[in-house]
Amino acid sequence: MPGVSAPVVKLVQRTTEPAGVQTLRSTAAAVIAYSVAVWTLPEPAPLTAPLTALLVVQVTLYATLTTGVRRVNSVVVGVLIAIAFSSLVGLTWWSLGLTIFTSLLIGRLVRVNEFVPEVAISAMLVLGVSQVADTAWDRVWETLIGAVVGLLFNLVFAPPVWVRTAGSSIESLATRMGTMLRSMGEEVVGNNPVPRAAARLHEARRLDHDIVEVDASLRQAEESLTLNPRVRQGLLHRVVLRSGLDTLEICAVVLRVLSRTLTDLAKARTEESLFPADVAELLQELFGRLAEAIESFAVLVTTQLAADADVAEQRLADALVRSRATRDRVADLLLEDVQEHPRQWQLHGALLAEIDRVLAELDIDERTKRLGEELDRRSAEAHAHHPRLRALLKRLGRQPD
Repeated sequence: MPGVSAPVVKLVQRTTEPAGVQTLRSTAAAVIAYSVAVWTLPEPAPLTAPLTALLVVQVTLYATLTTGVRRVNSVVVGVLIAIAFSSLVGLTWWSLGLTIFTSLLIGRLVRVNEFVPEVAISAMLVLGVSQVADTAWDRVWETLIGAVVGLLFNLVFAPPVWVRTAGSSIESLATRMGTMLRSMGEEVVGNNPVPRAAARLHEARRLDHDIVEVDASLRQAEESLTLNPRVRQGLLHRVVLRSGLDTLEICAVVLRVLSRTLTDLAKARTEESLFPADVAELLQELFGRLAEAIESFAVLVTTQLAADADVAEQRLADALVRSRATRDRVADLLLEDVQEHPRQWQLHGALLAEIDRVLAELDIDERTKRLGEELDRRSAEAHAHHPRLRALLKRLGRQPD
């Protein structure tokens, strides 16, 4: 980017990330909420309104709606508890403790989730003032103003969609899996020392941590698609991404088992080559084909444009065809190798079964079938849970998510 300093470039990049966007959006919403509260309420410093807007405005519209409702509930419940205790006992050390205990207990009963402490905080703040009733209802109005401003802010300025971020995470996971497969292909040639095989197994196990991180990114993307007015066919995008991650997660599990099998073979053949030269050469080719297939699959599930998706699907289909052909040749050679290593025939079978599992998970026809079934299931659930909402959206000419 010529003519722009590096710090400015980094700042722009950070503002496109969830944390940067959240900071800007929350600040703007809080200032607007404070201004509205000052204009409409007699309180000199109605800080509850910007505080509520600050907590209500989340990265996605769905999170904003659900968080806003829970937060308003928590404040109202806390205020009502404070009014009840102030009229009965006033403020003492034991009444304060009883108020906190009651607030936390009732907060869990009304299911405000992470805002359970807010019930007790609201009750304490209101209980500590001299004119409880006036202050209590002012606090309720401030909370309502902050919540409404936060909700309207996300409706007028629709939050971004984090599909691209989730897609990058999925592709990064697939790239790491592909790199691991190519490394395993190199290690089947010649003798594979047990420590090196064990290290590869530990690396495969660490894929679980990567999947957790990708899952968090995908959850954010799913929320950003839900109820977002800028998004059409949000359900399709969510199902494609989620099913794609599920497939990669299964492949990661198989990859771990495959590493275990190769480690066991390395332990059994410490003084000789892991496989004969012709088998090793084909296995190296096969692992490379599998790596290409996994990477092409990730591109397919994260591609938005139809033309690009067709290209990615064709690449995946070609990689699967070549992988299956190479797998069959490997199977024939391993069958001949059983005579030389009769005690390890079960490891040969396990190796082929694990490869078959990866190929089955990446199969295009099976994936299309699973996508159709998942879309039908989710659509049926949405019809059953929100019939009126779906009827309204259909009347407005927008496909419900």
